[in-house]
Amino acid sequence: MKIFQNFLIVLLFCPILLTTACSEPEPTASAPKKKWIAAVDTTFIPMAFINDRNEKDGFEVDLIHAIAEEAGHEVEIIDVEWGGLFGGLITGKFDMLISSITILEERKKKFAFSIPYLESGVALLARKDLGEISGLEDLESKDGLAGAQINTTSYFYLNQFEKVPQKAYEKIGHALIDLINGGIVAVLGDTTQINYFYNQNEELRQISHIVGQRLTSESYGIVFRQDSAELIHTVNSAITALVEKGRLKELHDKWNLGEFATVPTPQSKTK
Repeated sequence: MKIFQNFLIVLLFCPILLTTACSEPEPTASAPKKKWIAAVDTTFIPMAFINDRNEKDGFEVDLIHAIAEEAGHEVEIIDVEWGGLFGGLITGKFDMLISSITILEERKKKFAFSIPYLESGVALLARKDLGEISGLEDLESKDGLAGAQINTTSYFYLNQFEKVPQKAYEKIGHALIDLINGGIVAVLGDTTQINYFYNQNEELRQISHIVGQRLTSESYGIVFRQDSAELIHTVNSAITALVEKGRLKELHDKWNLGEFATVPTPQSKTK
């Protein structure tokens, strides 16, 4: 009899249990995160370049992958020549630029920047046969041209010295070849580039030397459209986390960026 009563109780309550279970909303899948599109000029060794496996490589390539991973996003890197970077960002072809771009007040009028991920500057490489040189102003009394890649901060810095004969190049590599061949007497470039090419090229070391330390101090940031507040916050949070974990320093050392290019430290990132 007791077994029969228990059976009736189960029958009575089963519809209630089934109704309750059916009335619970099923969990909804979260919307997939949008893939980031990041543009970079891959002619900027060792920051971004095409390696011998025909893959994008370099400090900034590793960095944007690390930022995306930290933020839980996927990222696609697009190779764009320097002259097309800012225009492509404006027209929405990509979401961000990471290409050793200096944070300048003039650029802030049109674009937004992340927090800095590298402190670098302009370095001067001069032929040894010029004699004693301590800075760019010494080239005013020397015969020969000084070269720089057009529309870079090195180029703009060179323009300030109107008495120094100048030559603009589409790529810094062309300027360095000209330096070796005697077509120009000095090259201005980012410290990371100058340091890399100088250490990699025996002929360059034989005929030239790096003059002093870096001539300017510049902060590099990732560039966005000004309406990208949420994306900028996400990227900044990821950069801060990479600084805290020491990952940014690891990438600096991996690519041997040199003592004149420094990454933020946990103590300095908020300064």
